[in-house]
Amino acid sequence: MARVVSVNLGTARSWDWNGHPVRSAIGKAPVRGRVKVLRLGLDGDEQADHRVHGGPRKAVYAYPIEHYPFWHAQLPAEELPPGSFGENLTVEGIRESGLHLGDRLQIGSATFEVTQPRLPCTKLNARFRREDMIVRFARSLRTGFYLAVTEEGELGAGDEIELLAGGPGTPTVEESAIERLGPAGEAES
Repeated sequence: MARVVSVNLGTARSWDWNGHPVRSAIGKAPVRGRVKVLRLGLDGDEQADHRVHGGPRKAVYAYPIEHYPFWHAQLPAEELPPGSFGENLTVEGIRESGLHLGDRLQIGSATFEVTQPRLPCTKLNARFRREDMIVRFARSLRTGFYLAVTEEGELGAGDEIELLAGGPGTPTVEESAIERLGPAGEAES
């Protein structure tokens, strides 16, 4: 059974990275209770740069908890609570290799469409204070996936994730990531 492990929200903040100001809402933290799902995202969550995050096709970002042990091994000095990769939903039992673009999901009383993998940006480098984080993330193909909200509602930690309809003939999220990032997993910044 696929389920939501945690619902994570964050606000935009600024900090210095390599002598440049960076504004991002990548720092998400788990919240308790039910959260409203709106067309453009979760109530109480922010995105700092709408050119690359948020909007109708990237309203909610989900990341599998199954990837966390890999990152704990790769980044042993980092504390990695749910939300560490900027995801709104830390999920379990559903991964990029088993989801197709266009798949429709029911979570709580809201419905979603799987739209694309997350392509890493420089905010990941800044968040982890590592010049190589974008490349590590891309090469790992542990991208997580964006969701469009097709029906507003509410959700919370523990909710089951149900596949309502598949995107027949469409690539998986993982195949789309390989196509967009190239065989070496080279990400654009």
